[in-house]
Amino acid sequence: MAAMLRQSLVAYGAPLCETIVPVPEPTGTEVLVRISRCGVCHSDLHIQDGHFDMGGGRKLDVSAGRALPFTLGHEIAGTIEAVGPQAGDAVLGRAVAVYPWIGCGACAACQQGDENICAAPRHLGTSVDGGFATHVLVPHPRYLLDYAPLAPALAAAMMCSGLTAYSALRKLERQAERGPILLIGAGGVGLMGLAIAQALFERPTLVADIDPAKRDAALAAGAAAAFDPADPGARKAVLAASGGVAGVCDFVGTEASLGFATGVVAKGGKVVVVGLIGGAITLPVPLLPLKAMALEGSFVGTLAEARAVLDLARSGRMPAIPIRERPLVAAQQALDDLRQGRVVGRTVLAPETESGQQVTA
Repeated sequence: MAAMLRQSLVAYGAPLCETIVPVPEPTGTEVLVRISRCGVCHSDLHIQDGHFDMGGGRKLDVSAGRALPFTLGHEIAGTIEAVGPQAGDAVLGRAVAVYPWIGCGACAACQQGDENICAAPRHLGTSVDGGFATHVLVPHPRYLLDYAPLAPALAAAMMCSGLTAYSALRKLERQAERGPILLIGAGGVGLMGLAIAQALFERPTLVADIDPAKRDAALAAGAAAAFDPADPGARKAVLAASGGVAGVCDFVGTEASLGFATGVVAKGGKVVVVGLIGGAITLPVPLLPLKAMALEGSFVGTLAEARAVLDLARSGRMPAIPIRERPLVAAQQALDDLRQGRVVGRTVLAPETESGQQVTA
């Protein structure tokens, strides 16, 4: 019997370990995908830890309801290797990106196409086994998207990094018509957001990050200006450069980043929060009506948006982002590098390739 190799979470707060199980056989509408690439995301760190930081010493426990060993990884691209008898037109050997934000299919959110915010999700790599493996089982071929002629590493990253940035930035379209948009955080999702913003919006995009290497990367990728939000003069510098930004996308999600966002947004502006690093905020209530300011959260994106962001990437309007490919066995090292802030751009695991390949996609 063929074996499936996985880099598995065997205990919360502990390093991943290799586990070997039989390759699953798809039934019903299921499709078995042999994985060629799987991106490494900051959300993987939170699941490995088993909690989210809610601020004030409080933690949101997310360890329940997940049998161990568990396979992380939700940015997946691969080829169809086997199909269940009701899998319709799923074609063996077809190269696909896998939409991982799968819902129950029956609730109001799912019925409206918002499976990403389903209350009983079956999200690959967060709720059910994902892509830090040689194979993944997908419940229906509708979640498999053609990505040619994109590189598989970029197609994989589009399923969370690209999708998350795209969905969040679409929520700022009206604001982008009025003035510049500020992106806080120039990590993997932030740099993807910068590329997407340049494709979607006519006005220059500003970036803020505490890491000088990431500010340099953002400037090299086309940011109009890059600011250090830890600098006491940063707020005044942003206001001087923009007159107050029309919209902010916070890809960090901390008390400090959101405080900076609300401090630089102009009247009538909007702040969209994407990042999950954690913490709590105290926001003066009068600030919301006095600035006519909107504050909105955004969680990954819909299946329709996944198709749209792949189309945007295919259009050639998005600047390149740095992607480093590493072997599957380096999954824990990749997570450690991400946790320590040593990653510029995106890291993508490649089960069938050698280590250390640096690509630009």
